[in-house]
Amino acid sequence: MTKIHNFSAGPSILPEEVIIQAADAVRSFDGMDLSLIEISHRSKNFEAVMSEARQLVKDLLRLPARYEVLFLQGGATLAFHTIAQNLLSTAGKAAYVNTGVWAEGAIKDARITGNVEVIGDSSDKNHSYIPEFVIPTDADYFHFTSNNTIFGTQFQQFPDSPIPMVCDMSSDIFSKDFDASKFGLIYAGAQKNMGPAGAVLYIVDPELLGKSGRKLPTYLDLKNHIAKDSMSNTPAVFAVYTSMLTLRWIQKNGGLAGMEQRNRAKKELFYAELDRNDLFKGHSVPNDRSWMNATFNLADDSLAAAFDEMWKAAGISGIKGHRNVGGYRASMYNALPIESVKVLTEVMNEFERTKG
Repeated sequence: MTKIHNFSAGPSILPEEVIIQAADAVRSFDGMDLSLIEISHRSKNFEAVMSEARQLVKDLLRLPARYEVLFLQGGATLAFHTIAQNLLSTAGKAAYVNTGVWAEGAIKDARITGNVEVIGDSSDKNHSYIPEFVIPTDADYFHFTSNNTIFGTQFQQFPDSPIPMVCDMSSDIFSKDFDASKFGLIYAGAQKNMGPAGAVLYIVDPELLGKSGRKLPTYLDLKNHIAKDSMSNTPAVFAVYTSMLTLRWIQKNGGLAGMEQRNRAKKELFYAELDRNDLFKGHSVPNDRSWMNATFNLADDSLAAAFDEMWKAAGISGIKGHRNVGGYRASMYNALPIESVKVLTEVMNEFERTKG
């Protein structure tokens, strides 16, 4: 495969072996002489894929037996509304922390369902930090976004919550070890650390469901999906299969502890260069910096054309920053090798040498 250093924020880089295996399955899957994307999702061949994908999630996260795992559609964006419909009672309220665009989307859609209290907000400084907050004891659940892809901040430690805790982990799930049993519900779009776009992962304690006091549409009712083993309707076959392959790759490479080790090395390498190099400045405060999405700017924007020419010549792709922050964003998901981070930091170092 062509050696491009892919720092795209998503859809993101996947392990090379996963891409090869997925491509082979599109041609002929499981010895059937049929493509993965043309077989019945009710066949034993694909049912085995769905079963293994769900079990791998349980194994990697060491989930208590009561938890259910679902691979659905609609991405995290549909989950914003789905979660509120399932967990926010008609007379209750939910507590949310606003740390960026996706947290804002979750708040907006939850408010369609019911009462939402925003208990922390970092918008006053363009979401460059994780705000302090106190979780109320009288809310139905507490919701936060663990990693903020656009602004480059991340919860370095998860809070202890007196009420069920819900987290959007779309951009950092499976990136390091954590205690999943602290959460009532975790959801994550597949297209960062797990697979291609098209599927969303739900990890849910079913004891929380069926208490909202409202009648739910079939597709929004998580109890319905649990009862149908995540196959209430035709699933995103390719996305689930490729996610299964990626989860196998994570397991083979040391599980969450292995991913944490490799991701720690990448983020330490990058941020050491960022802090050393006077030609660059980070967007997020150091204590809240994301391991997955490093956001940074040039100290002198007039040098942008010269820097852009250098990183493109080095085979780097996908580091242009989001319009809400500008500058640059280096997304360092699980599958990105440290060699790519070394190339980026060498470009930054050479840029300082020639332009500093």
